[in-house]
Amino acid sequence: MASSASEPGGTGYRPRIGLTTYYQEGTWGVWSSVAAIVPGAYVEAVAAAGGTPVLLPPVGTDPSVLKLLDGLIVIGGTDVDPDFYGADRHEETYSQPSRDEHDLALTRAALDQGLPLFAICRGAQILNVALGGTLIQHLPDVNTEADQHRPGPGLYGKVQFTTTPGSRCHELLGETAWSPCYHHQALDQVAEGLQVTARAPDGTIEAVETTSGPWVLGVQFHPEENRKDPRLFEGFIEVARRFADDRDAGPRIGHDRKDTFIS
Repeated sequence: MASSASEPGGTGYRPRIGLTTYYQEGTWGVWSSVAAIVPGAYVEAVAAAGGTPVLLPPVGTDPSVLKLLDGLIVIGGTDVDPDFYGADRHEETYSQPSRDEHDLALTRAALDQGLPLFAICRGAQILNVALGGTLIQHLPDVNTEADQHRPGPGLYGKVQFTTTPGSRCHELLGETAWSPCYHHQALDQVAEGLQVTARAPDGTIEAVETTSGPWVLGVQFHPEENRKDPRLFEGFIEVARRFADDRDAGPRIGHDRKDTFIS
């Protein structure tokens, strides 16, 4: 029997992509209350690249839900609480520990299950912390050029970066690229199992990837805000589609290879 378009392996199958969410005060219509929120740029980027967005709010966390999905995106947001990587709190650090617990649990479950994982801005920091790495809590303390990464409240900066040959970033973006960015924290000690695959001219780590195993990419910048360059989302959705095909076809062959999903 031929596969339908809604089934893995079917023509036009749209991989189901989980996205973590904010959980805080929001406004819609005449109402103002606590809400699960995802900036539209993320869901639009997933849909435009051929995926189906599935929102995963930090309430009733159940990592087993990932078994229903073909990929996970850990989105940006507030600072990661320093308690999760054994540091004292900086006066400029503002965190939501309940969201950290949710994002860390889903990230670790995705890594354990071999689920394709795309971690964006805060998400890249969560990825690093989940694997035992640490963060710089306030870039201006160590980098005189840090203001370019967060020029002002609600104002994206623009970062150019160079990628590492042979990396997923290099395969998808080429030797150099640029992206909107907005952050005052960054990766410090990179966790074992991750390698740096892109840096800004000021030395800021812009991308990390797993050194073995399934497809995992963390980026410090905000590719969803660059509507004219969908390459990272398109690459991730293709990976998720292949993951769904392999999962439903039987044993996953070659998932212990770093380059399994590189086009």
